Amino acid sequence: MLTNMRVIAHERLGDDVNIRRLVLEGEAAAEAQPGQFLHIRAADALDPLLRRPLSIAAIDRSQRRLTVLYRIKGRGTQVLAAVPVGGMLDVLGPLGRGFQVPSTGELILAAGGIGVFPLLALAAAAAERQVKTTLFWGGEDRAFFDNAGLRLWRDLGTPLSLATMDGSLGRKGLVTELLGLWWQERTAAKEPVFMAACGPAGMLKAVSLWAQTKAVSLEVSLEERMACGLGACLGCACQGRDSEGRLKNLKVCTDGPVFKAEEVEWDAG
Repeated sequence: MLTNMRVIAHERLGDDVNIRRLVLEGEAAAEAQPGQFLHIRAADALDPLLRRPLSIAAIDRSQRRLTVLYRIKGRGTQVLAAVPVGGMLDVLGPLGRGFQVPSTGELILAAGGIGVFPLLALAAAAAERQVKTTLFWGGEDRAFFDNAGLRLWRDLGTPLSLATMDGSLGRKGLVTELLGLWWQERTAAKEPVFMAACGPAGMLKAVSLWAQTKAVSLEVSLEERMACGLGACLGCACQGRDSEGRLKNLKVCTDGPVFKAEEVEWDAG
């Protein structure tokens, strides 16, 4: 869907001026699913030329609103950050394949850095179905969590387990270490466990290997540079495997961005 969406809110998420919360109003909210993304044109001019793909972090169908959280990294997001409340944005979306929202069992979320952003909408959808959900989140330090939306998770009421590289908040170490401790302390309950993860490729590979050893179903949201967002340019292609284990090309914008972990070839190239 190509549509215009009105900017309802556009603000810093915390003290870090580079992490922003953008709330948009429009028809795209009716069809959006957790894990999908919006392809946003940052300006009417040709600089920047390409749209910016931003994951959907919250869906409010009753008010026709979608929230995206993003970090200013380059020219496109710098221009986007200057769009005022009340302004209009040219939006393509919602696009891509999203997460499967479980109706039973337990949902475990694993996030590295700002990879937590698309998991927020999934946690909210699981909460509506009364599915027990826990977030395991790794980041740099306490300041990062305060600036990257920790309060949003606390407002949602999702149980949290945090890891920092410097030990300033939660456990010192990696998010995979949090998962290992949780598994050791887990009760003998037989309810099924579903996992979803998003973050740097190295972290996703480690989480995928961990889930495989525990026979836990895992979906991963991949982050790749995108141009068209429609699968035509092949700019976001990565390698995966089909059901018979043969290598194939995956287009993150249309085949994903959410994949079953076993579909992705982590050691490609």
